[in-house]
Amino acid sequence: MSKIKYFIRESWLLIVSAFCFGLLIAVANAAWSPRIERNKVEKLNRLMSGLLPEAASFKLEAQVEIKSPKGKKTTSSVYAALSDANIPVGWVFNCEGPGFQDKIELVVAVDKGFEKFAGYAVLSSNETPGFGDKIKRSYYRNQFKGAPVEELGLVKTGDDKKVDSEIVAISGATVSSQAVVDIINKVTVQIKSKMQERAIEK
Repeated sequence: MSKIKYFIRESWLLIVSAFCFGLLIAVANAAWSPRIERNKVEKLNRLMSGLLPEAASFKLEAQVEIKSPKGKKTTSSVYAALSDANIPVGWVFNCEGPGFQDKIELVVAVDKGFEKFAGYAVLSSNETPGFGDKIKRSYYRNQFKGAPVEELGLVKTGDDKKVDSEIVAISGATVSSQAVVDIINKVTVQIKSKMQERAIEK
């Protein structure tokens, strides 16, 4: 019993401080969550417009259940990119998977026939600054523009200006480069299959 009293006497400040800080974090999270979510939606809209500038609007077409590269079940939002005349010009969807440091969230765009990639953008990433975070740079991302919607492969050397299914890795960031390719490969084939099924059912 004396040990418990000693523990309480010596650590009461730490216990009270931990409780107060925990309460503050919970209150701050509750207060900021709507704004954080709103900012994320605004960023998603900006990224979609950047990937398919010919689109005048984006319409949420489906919520598709897919498996991430690690096999975890998740939901992907699929948007129809529409012209001024309300004609589909492409598709945009979000996907995620493990990177070198943490989870990578991407926004991927394809043409209306799901035959070619229009590109991708990074919605969220904590990859190493100066190395893995180069997946956000245009010189890497541009390799995906016009690439066929099929199994993409990562190579260490090659022509990064050539449009094909071979993606040249970022020097010093092979793991992050591979993560992007894996996420896009794994998710795109599932999204394409699910959207084709929906089209047949209609």
